[in-house]
Amino acid sequence: MNFSVMPKIELHCHLDGSVRPGTIIDIAKREGISIPSFDREEIKEELIAPLDCKSLDEYLKKFSIPNAVMQSKGNLRRITFELFEDAAMENVKYMEVRFAPLLHTRMGLSVEEIIQSVIEGMKEAEEQFDIKGNIILSCMRTMSVESAFEVVERGKKFLGKGVVAIDLCASEEEGFCGKFIEPIALAREYGYRVTIHAGETGIGTNVLEAVEWLGAERIGHGVFIKNCPEAYNLVKEKQIVLEMCPTSNIQTKAVNHFSNHPICDFQRDGIKVTVNTDNRTVSDTTMAKECDLVCTEFAMSDEEYKQIYMNSVQASFAKEKTKEKLMKYLLDI
Repeated sequence: MNFSVMPKIELHCHLDGSVRPGTIIDIAKREGISIPSFDREEIKEELIAPLDCKSLDEYLKKFSIPNAVMQSKGNLRRITFELFEDAAMENVKYMEVRFAPLLHTRMGLSVEEIIQSVIEGMKEAEEQFDIKGNIILSCMRTMSVESAFEVVERGKKFLGKGVVAIDLCASEEEGFCGKFIEPIALAREYGYRVTIHAGETGIGTNVLEAVEWLGAERIGHGVFIKNCPEAYNLVKEKQIVLEMCPTSNIQTKAVNHFSNHPICDFQRDGIKVTVNTDNRTVSDTTMAKECDLVCTEFAMSDEEYKQIYMNSVQASFAKEKTKEKLMKYLLDI
């Protein structure tokens, strides 16, 4: 199966982890921003997390350089456009991009200006390429509960205009869900869909709590339900969709080798899984690479790939009309 030409759908991709190295150099030169190198290969090395990364926290350190160039409306628009362009070039037909607006206020932009700029970049790409998208607003678990309320409130006016969902991300600690029950409940009341990063770093009970306490419809990663029967059974029974990111999971040490990744076991046991990049630049990957990796490593059949594609369409936060169009691409598989 040639995945570079296959239709693909991505539901878990971080904007700040998917910035082109050349764009970082270009913006840094133009705006006098200090970065470790202006050599493309050297900056790429600074941005990519190694496969022998020690932990999720070490992996997350790779985001400081991209964030330095993501502090103006024009830069946010450009970086979003380029991400959708890159995805369209490898035949991704629909993509949900997530980002944390509060990381981009350093130069005085308001949360509304930040969200608007990202939506504009996405819309511009939709006009030029055969790709559709939506935006997910991430709240940082390392920040206060008040900051989550701020994102929920300020993002509200963009619902139905490019923003579809709320997310909790960053370093994962046991029991984090309890802290964010109120802002996520308010988000649901406003009409945000809910996807939560959980079970990425050895804590399966976080997945259980994300579903039961926060109303998560999808889980970012969810690898560690394998060690928590209660979470496993709940995810299977409620058909909660897992946004799995194989290369990233190796880098963050969620699994120690591709062959030990549970994605295929989950899929074959009736759990709904999807394949995603997580961070195109930090993980040095593409959707084609991730799909190829999964299908080669686990000898996945065409039918199984079709099932993952269908899971992705059904689990997406897209409008029904978009979903119908995306299902038609299955005829090409």
